[in-house]
Amino acid sequence: MKDLKELTRCVCEVARQAGAYIKEERANFNINRVERKHAHDYVSYVDKGSEERIVKALRELLPEAGFITEEGLASHSDEQMLWVVDPLDGTTNFIHGFAPYAVSIALIGGNEILVGVVYDICADECFYAWKDGGAWMNGTPIYVGNSSIGDALLCLQLPYNSDAYKPVITRLIAHFYGNVGSIRMIGSAAMALCYVAAGRLDAYAERYIGQWDYMAGALIVKEAGGCVTNYDGAPHFMTGDSVVATNGVVHQDLLEGIKAAGSK
Repeated sequence: MKDLKELTRCVCEVARQAGAYIKEERANFNINRVERKHAHDYVSYVDKGSEERIVKALRELLPEAGFITEEGLASHSDEQMLWVVDPLDGTTNFIHGFAPYAVSIALIGGNEILVGVVYDICADECFYAWKDGGAWMNGTPIYVGNSSIGDALLCLQLPYNSDAYKPVITRLIAHFYGNVGSIRMIGSAAMALCYVAAGRLDAYAERYIGQWDYMAGALIVKEAGGCVTNYDGAPHFMTGDSVVATNGVVHQDLLEGIKAAGSK
């Protein structure tokens, strides 16, 4: 296997190529070919086309690795390493022509994230990290911010499972609105994580999401000096469905808000 730095460089190229395909398809996008997976959860032929291209390229890059992918076009058995792929994170944004939306690719080995790459198609920004190699965006090192909770810009995302999460997000917003710098919802978990890593957001929280949504971005946040846990505050988030990612300064504040809102 290539060393992690070189492997990350290759994965960045895979993500950029998939992003070029998505950008080209968006110019002539056919909304009639959008499918509904669940209530308010959509998939397009572009998601599937992107995943096909990514899986093919990653198989050539690291044949011994298995796959966890959002659209299920590849799988795994007993491989020691797994690619975790979201071929188009922010599909609803994409459908509406609303930025951001991204390609997210991670490589995990056991209980470690080894590589994380997120390519923001709209802004042509590639965020990436490899284990113990720092976090980067288009060749420039990135770091989390240092705002305290009173000045923090939070991203409190809205997952598709609205029936379960609506009471929680309502209480979360009530808890923080007026007590922080401001609150945003951007529609892409992968990009929210990268914005935390780059100091554009100070914190992000979301529940009812898949590994493909957060795996790459979580490594990028950690390598940028941030903190990532699940809603319980435990560092073992890799197999769960909740993520809290912050600059570290506001992490306990956000966890306390989540606890007060009645969601672990």
